[in-house]
Amino acid sequence: MRPEIRAFVVEQLEDMNYDVEGLDDDTTLGPSGVDLESLALADLAVRVEDRYGLKFADDESEKLALMTVGEFTTMIADRVAGATSDNS
Repeated sequence: MRPEIRAFVVEQLEDMNYDVEGLDDDTTLGPSGVDLESLALADLAVRVEDRYGLKFADDESEKLALMTVGEFTTMIADRVAGATSDNS
């Protein structure tokens, strides 16, 4: 599941016109990494919510900016797995 989510995140970043060349799991989403501004982080969060049926809390956006691509992907995978096990 994690590789699929990572591919989706990278695809969305590319769709949002961010340079994804050289992007790896240690690249931060915020400053000194992908350099997503708060509006772009919100856009990415909404895209992930729509695709995977998740909800991010309003106060999570600052935390997301500090995450690496790998941490973000793992968090989404964990939440998807948790939601799936909650529904079974």
